[in-house]
Amino acid sequence: MTCQRPTVTPDARVSVTVSHVRGITRTNIGFQLTPRIFAGIRYSAHGVPAFNYDRSLDLSYLITPERGYLPALSVGLRDVLGTGWYSSEYLVATKSLGARLKVTGGIGWGRLGSYRSFGNPLSGVLGSGFDTRPTVTLGLGGIPAYNRWFRGPAAFFGGIEWKTPIDGLTLKAEYSSDAYTTEVGAGILTHRIPFNFSLNYRLWNGASVSAYYLHGSRVGIIGSVALNPRLPINGASIGPAPQPVFARPNDGPYDTSWTSQKQAVGILRQNMNLLLKQEHLRFEALRVQAQSATIWFRNTGLDAVPEAIGRVARAMSRAMPASVETFHIVPVVNGIPVLSVALKRRDIETLEHDPDAAAKIYARAKISDAAADIPRQDRISSPISFPKWSIGPYGKLSLFDPTNPVRFDLGVRLKGRIEIAPGFVLSGSVRKKIVGNRNTVTRVSNSIMRHVRSDYGLYDKQGDPAIEYLTGEYFFRPGHNLYGRISVGYLEEMYGGLSSEILWKPVDSKFALGVEVNAVKQRAFNQLFGFQSYGVVTAHASAYWDIGNGFFGQIDVGRYLAGDYGATFTLDRVFDNGWKVGAYFTLTNVSAHTFGEGSFDKGLRLTIPLNWITGQPTTRRLTSVVQPLTRDGGARLEVRNRLYGLVEDYQGDRLHRRWGRFWR
Repeated sequence: MTCQRPTVTPDARVSVTVSHVRGITRTNIGFQLTPRIFAGIRYSAHGVPAFNYDRSLDLSYLITPERGYLPALSVGLRDVLGTGWYSSEYLVATKSLGARLKVTGGIGWGRLGSYRSFGNPLSGVLGSGFDTRPTVTLGLGGIPAYNRWFRGPAAFFGGIEWKTPIDGLTLKAEYSSDAYTTEVGAGILTHRIPFNFSLNYRLWNGASVSAYYLHGSRVGIIGSVALNPRLPINGASIGPAPQPVFARPNDGPYDTSWTSQKQAVGILRQNMNLLLKQEHLRFEALRVQAQSATIWFRNTGLDAVPEAIGRVARAMSRAMPASVETFHIVPVVNGIPVLSVALKRRDIETLEHDPDAAAKIYARAKISDAAADIPRQDRISSPISFPKWSIGPYGKLSLFDPTNPVRFDLGVRLKGRIEIAPGFVLSGSVRKKIVGNRNTVTRVSNSIMRHVRSDYGLYDKQGDPAIEYLTGEYFFRPGHNLYGRISVGYLEEMYGGLSSEILWKPVDSKFALGVEVNAVKQRAFNQLFGFQSYGVVTAHASAYWDIGNGFFGQIDVGRYLAGDYGATFTLDRVFDNGWKVGAYFTLTNVSAHTFGEGSFDKGLRLTIPLNWITGQPTTRRLTSVVQPLTRDGGARLEVRNRLYGLVEDYQGDRLHRRWGRFWR
């Protein structure tokens, strides 16, 4: 079906649609970026030999939603950054006629102006230059062809959609303005009539299947799955309930004779250690005075930082002597304190059952930067960290390979970690493939740059088993609002060496600045202990900005793995539950010709919190980067545990937005 999206889907919706008709298979990944802006990536496999696989980006904007007698009106662009294969633009209106019937009508240019076209109506307003559409040049792709937008002949298209009385069954018919000229010329389609018909059945919320009849000559099928980051698969987290607050019997004065007992603080540390274990939290240290107490802890099991802080506060209300009125709660990440939350005990006691408890406790809390170090004398007398080992399955997915669009490996992974001193972590990961086809890549890199990434197929072929990483890391606080990291070893699958980083991030600021310097060598293709001869020093200065309304921007400027210089621009949409959907692009001093197919580096980033799927409390997240092509220009080291990612959930607006979980 070729009619454009008549309306914008629900905000934040993510969808994957796969359609197939003989000779043509299309995969569409879409995201409703804002209530009005939709972005989608299309990957097409078709039977035209010279262009078997094509990648493209679609964008649409809702000019006005449907109101009363007025239809919804949208404008869209197809194949914005691709090769021009699907290049087209459109203006479309949609109107609901009752609860079951919806009609659509619009005008299209490019491919959508290729059947029964007429002169461009825009030329009379914008000039005769809009009469002619420049010839499509497939070339390297990746660069917007502004000079083609809304130019050349135009044509009308339209459609109708009827929700039948059978629950979940919808019938659609459309008049298409796409003549499929190239496909018809290649003999993979016959264009007998301009009408298409489909029968859609909703399997469950967000999933559907369709059968369609295309241009009077082909029958095809469509499968679609959609989900919303705001709506967890299993509802809200269903972890154990928190302990109730223990309210002191009166307003004092409270006995402070316990301060003279030598064993008192040791007993309090032991009690807090036991209480935090019950909450999936790890006790670090405790300092107690007559009227105040400071506790350092790690969140090892709860998906929301405010929830962890709230449970620590409840535990302190149960364990601390009655004279202790002020609680200082300090979360610790990889051995370094990241902020301090000061709470009045009386507020915790009186607000627990208040209807607006979360907002009131946030207004009364004092949030500030934490001291740089945890005093050794305040720690519990136990090892800093026991070795942690895990063994489990792993999967690696590769998309958009021009010779095989989907490749995957499944196998087993062994991981280990030990913290031998505060902030000093040794860790490693080894994997062994059991089944998969990533090692069958036959495409040889044609890059004229240094092959810093484009030889990925050789790593997949020879790296089994493989050391994914084997590192020593040191995390520290060099000063107020400053964080530091030094990593050494096999840093990622393709590079090893030394990585260092400094981050400036005030607790209450929307901005952060960082500097990273790396001296690395390229690893051997078998991903064991050897290195190749190529070495490089890379460096980046980074600026981070919490824009607001869930949007986050980042700019990284510096030198990349192939020795090229430039900048990477990233925009993410971050949801309160930890979901993150974003895109990036990198521009360097490498020309489009030197870079090769795609013209410049770009991709999508996706992070899904595991508890969104399982419903169980956990800090684990699934992270993936999808690139249309793996080239060498603009390639950056994939070092683990970059500092901003470690501290971002604990500070600023990110902490505030999730503060409603404080009392859970």
